[in-house]
Amino acid sequence: MPKKHKSFRETLRFYLIDCKTPLGKFIDGFIMLLNLLIVGVFVLETYPLPETFRDVLWEIELVVVAFFILEYIARIYAAKNRIKHVLDIYSIIDLVAIIPTIITLLAFEVNLGFLLLLRVFRVFRVLRFLRFVQDQNFFFGRIRIHLLRVSRLLLTIFLIFFVGSGLFFQVENVHNPGINNFGDAFYFTVVTLTTVGFGDITPVSGGGKAVTVLMILSGIILIPWQASRVIKEWLHIGKRRIVCPKCGLSYHDKDASHCKACGHIIYQEYDGD
Repeated sequence: MPKKHKSFRETLRFYLIDCKTPLGKFIDGFIMLLNLLIVGVFVLETYPLPETFRDVLWEIELVVVAFFILEYIARIYAAKNRIKHVLDIYSIIDLVAIIPTIITLLAFEVNLGFLLLLRVFRVFRVLRFLRFVQDQNFFFGRIRIHLLRVSRLLLTIFLIFFVGSGLFFQVENVHNPGINNFGDAFYFTVVTLTTVGFGDITPVSGGGKAVTVLMILSGIILIPWQASRVIKEWLHIGKRRIVCPKCGLSYHDKDASHCKACGHIIYQEYDGD
């Protein structure tokens, strides 16, 4: 719980990062629900839908983005260093999630190229989920570091597949008869990144080929990197992260009094049996 006699700004800052109090859990859960809604709207809009239903999706997007704007302003207001916060990667992602809808509302005439750019920006709204795995504090409480690594790995795979599919759809659906909705693009992404390569769908535009190359490179670089961190944590299960001041070895047995690499004395608290 926040300490008594805190200012409104300090209290707001606490609850925006808190995940243990009922209000903190509600805020995190509500933000995650909004993220799921905006991602769902993006996916549904790629399918042939009645105009009335598209109007409903647009209204949902307006409501969700209105909350995103409030959250963005609140985080800037509550931040200790506002300039640093604005330049933070998570703050930039939040801004990217807001800009397309604001421009669409303000622009009376938007050319096709600029409209495509706005749609591309909407794909990156899914990156807002990264905030939930930046540390061990999830909205439902504290988890172990190796479970956090697994969560990051799964989220990395999901983001590569989702962003790749979204970008591929935006640049290919006009030119490629095999890409009619997000599902078609997702199918292509899965087949491509898993190296199955049926060949029933292939990129035909320069943009589609570029997105395909970026997807493959992202999968080659990011997935093994996250997987290696997961494996590293599993190898250290049963040990404590105590850094030796002499050689820098970071993991030791729970009852170790000396570094097993250099023999230097290390200090750690443990219960003797």
